[in-house]
Amino acid sequence: MSFDLAGYLAERKKIIEQALDRYLPPENTYPEKIHQAVRYSIFAGGKRIRPILMLASYEIFRSDYERVLAFACALEMIHTYSLIHDDLPAMDDDDFRRGKPTSHKVFGEATAILAGDALQAEAFRLMAEAGIKEGLEPERVIWAIYELANSAGLSGLVSGQIMDLEKQGKKYTEKELEFIHRHKTASLIRASIKIGAILAGAEKKEIKALEEFGERIGLAFQIMDDILDIVGGEKLGKPIGSDQKKQKATYPALLGLNKSEERAKALVEQAFKFLEDFEEKAEPLRAIARFLIEREY
Repeated sequence: MSFDLAGYLAERKKIIEQALDRYLPPENTYPEKIHQAVRYSIFAGGKRIRPILMLASYEIFRSDYERVLAFACALEMIHTYSLIHDDLPAMDDDDFRRGKPTSHKVFGEATAILAGDALQAEAFRLMAEAGIKEGLEPERVIWAIYELANSAGLSGLVSGQIMDLEKQGKKYTEKELEFIHRHKTASLIRASIKIGAILAGAEKKEIKALEEFGERIGLAFQIMDDILDIVGGEKLGKPIGSDQKKQKATYPALLGLNKSEERAKALVEQAFKFLEDFEEKAEPLRAIARFLIEREY
């Protein structure tokens, strides 16, 4: 019997969004504007891939995923904060995200910055609170918090973003391009999968295998995003060729569409090798990895 990925993604997305709704204060919380801005971006759409990957990793080892839902939501908060800030005029200067006006276009730049700041801080508060309330192993909670901070800071997302800005409109090497994608995109996807295994009590060798899997599918995911910017940008909620117009560093611009697609597929095939010891328990991760390179949006 084949794995029902569409049903799995829809179910998990609903669970995560219900949890996000519980964890975030209502829109009418004083001061209303910042709470409206935070919820606007969190609920503006998205596939919730990172929290879903975290839960899929956790469930290789345990079935009580409700205990770690807060950590999954924290991942989505960090991801959303990064998107809010990426869209700002000082960064990528995007007017639309997922087919809707970006946060700064709706609420103004200052509020958008604060909404991103709030989501970043709230993510770590939520993880710490959940660790206490759910009675999770303290060492594992600290390790998970460390991994998320590491992936979002100087060792991850921030360094990827600054290099992305530095290379815009300039020449770049494949090594520099890989650095950008591994840090800006793959770092958070890798952390999502690793955190799930950490919280589930997995052994170090199991965590390492899942980390290697996450690294490869994270890079493949970004390569496909670069490709979709050329061939399917409207489905992503932004104009086709947005990256090309900004002369951003991308794999299609450097290697061409065909070689870029081949690279993404090769990375996913490499990633599958790290799941062999987990057998059928890792089928959700395999299915999501296939989806990431076959998707049209």
